[in-house]
Formats: sequence, structure tokens, C-alpha cells
Amino acid sequence: MKAIIIGGGIMGLATAWGLSRQGHEVELFEQGPLPNPLASSMDEHRLIRHPYGTQAGYARMIDEAYDAWDLLWADLGQTLHEPTGTLALSGNGADWAEKSAATLASIGRPMSELSMEELPRRFPLLDTRGLERAFWIDTGGVLLAQDIVSALVSHLSAQPHVRLHTGTPIRSVDLEHGRAVTDAGATYAGDIVVVAAGAWAPRLVPDLGRRIVPSRQVVVYFDLPEDQRASWAKGPMIIEKTGDVGLYLVPPVRGRGMKVGDHEFSRTGDPTAARDAQPSEMAALLDRCSSLLKGFDRWRIRNLKVCFYSVTGDERFIVEKQGAKGWAMSPCSGHGFKFGAVMGLELARTIAEGRDAAAHARWAAGLAGDEPT
Repeated sequence: MKAIIIGGGIMGLATAWGLSRQGHEVELFEQGPLPNPLASSMDEHRLIRHPYGTQAGYARMIDEAYDAWDLLWADLGQTLHEPTGTLALSGNGADWAEKSAATLASIGRPMSELSMEELPRRFPLLDTRGLERAFWIDTGGVLLAQDIVSALVSHLSAQPHVRLHTGTPIRSVDLEHGRAVTDAGATYAGDIVVVAAGAWAPRLVPDLGRRIVPSRQVVVYFDLPEDQRASWAKGPMIIEKTGDVGLYLVPPVRGRGMKVGDHEFSRTGDPTAARDAQPSEMAALLDRCSSLLKGFDRWRIRNLKVCFYSVTGDERFIVEKQGAKGWAMSPCSGHGFKFGAVMGLELARTIAEGRDAAAHARWAAGLAGDEPT
């Protein structure tokens, strides 16, 4: 079988990996270089975690994700993941952490609740003001995202049945007949075409444009004061929701940066536009950091990074059969990277083995064993 894959982010590369492991021929097209610095996959790190609010399907899927990452580490010959544990915090009446704990308890992955007296003893760099409840689970950690993407590119480049086309934008696709046409007018045909082009995918698959919007997101990297660096390097990931701000904190593992972001989506912007950012865009997030993190007044902004997510209304993934020979692949909404390896591996299996496409779409949407919302 020959597969054409459009998009060289984590989803396209992981699908190419899954298909190549089975000996299938793959041609992957990326509009820029590989890795592409504009891809949403290209950042120092991404998080993997079990807490998922009420979305039991995705919480269950994390174990499958870990298994797929372990298979990828074996193929790459290196482990690009650092365990940290997961600390979920809530306040101001928000209840995401409590719902996550209840969901995980129902599937046999209980979290431990920490009292407001115990929390600062366990994590002395946190200020408990404004917090109401705290939950801990030993699982979860940091995926070294851009290192993973780079390693996958190198691995696939060495496979005899894989061809990577860089600097080759795709103008149109025919998912009924399995064809893709480049901006230069060249036509490529295959037994299957997978569109995994992230925020650019709706331009090729109009149906996605009716369900997905690009979302400009800004994250902040900090330089830490000398007396905090070692502690934070061994610290947990933090997911903190107190109403208006959905703060997540990525500790500076393996010498990477200390990153803080707001998981609330802008649902605006153009992925082809300039990507300059200003601290004023992060005012609410920085204000929350100042009350949550002790000594934050001594933190210094190292840089701001803009990336583009593709976001669905319900934040569930779209991985669907489109036409006789096509798949639209958008495991997105800012929480897709952690599932990159398993999404690619399982789509490759569904394509190669002829598994039920509707069942695959439901699984990818996190609805296997979950109820639609």
C-alpha cells in the first residue's frame, strides 16, 4: 500500500511511522522545512497527564498513549520523556480538579487530595491563597516535543519505504480518488491520503473548516532566580484552573525552559501571519502567576512564543474517513501532542487492517467508554 500524508507535525510523522513499521510505502509532504518551526508541535515541551476533567475516554487513553510512546522510544533508541507527576489545583469555585479526581477514581486511577495545610509543605514554592482544593497523582510528565519531532524526522529519513518532501505546499486534495496536487502543479497518487496539516488543514478539507478554527496561543518562558532553579527542575507539572485563567506550568526538566501558558483558547488569528507577541497579551496569566508562585517578582521573562492550535467546539479530536481514499486527521484543541504516538499508530492500523472507520472516529474523539457532551 502507498500512503500520502500531508503535514509534518507530530500527527503526520507518527502516522508515517506507524505505516512504515508495517512495511507500507509513505510519501509525506510538508509546506516548510522538516521540522517546521511554525508547526504547533515545535516547542521545547508538551505535557502528558491522566487528569482530564469529566472526559473519561481521554483519561483512559493515556495508558494507551504511554504504551505507544514506549514503542516509539524503542524505535528511536532514546526516551524523550521526563516523569514529573501531576498537581491539579482549583479555586474561585472552579471544579475541574475535583471532576478530574472523580473521573480517575471511577476508572481505577485515583488521585490523592492534599489539604491546604499539606500543600505548602509538599510544594513550598506555591502560595495557597486563592486555592480551594489540590489533587496529586504520581503519573504524568514532560514530553520533549521538538526533540521528538526531530528524532522522528531522522528515523523516517532512514526508512527505505519513506520519502519526505520538504518545502512542498499542497494546493488541493482529492480524497475520493487518492490524489494530492502541489502548488507547483505536480500530482501524486496513493491508495490513501491523510490530511494532518494542523491549523492549515481546513484549507484542504472544507468540512474541517466548518468545525475547526485556528487559535493563536502565547506561552511564556522564564529565567528563574538561582535559588529556585534546582527545586523547580524537580517540580511537578501544574494544572491550575480558577475560573478565568487556565494556567499550566511545565517545569524546566533536562535543562529546558520554565514555561507557563494559558489553556483558554483565543479562537482567533491566522497561522500565516506574523508571530510577534507582547507581555500585555499575557497580563491575566502573569497576574495569576504573581499570586500563585512564591518569589515570582524575581522571575524574568526570557521569551514569548506564539503557536497556532486548531480547535473544535467541544475540544474533541477529529480523525475521520473522508471519501473512498481519504482521512482527515485533526487531534487538536491544544491537548493532542500527548496522544501523538498512539494516534499515528492506531490510524496506521485502521488503514492497513481495514478496521471500522466509524469506531475509530469515536475512539479518537475520546468517546470510547465515555458519553457524548
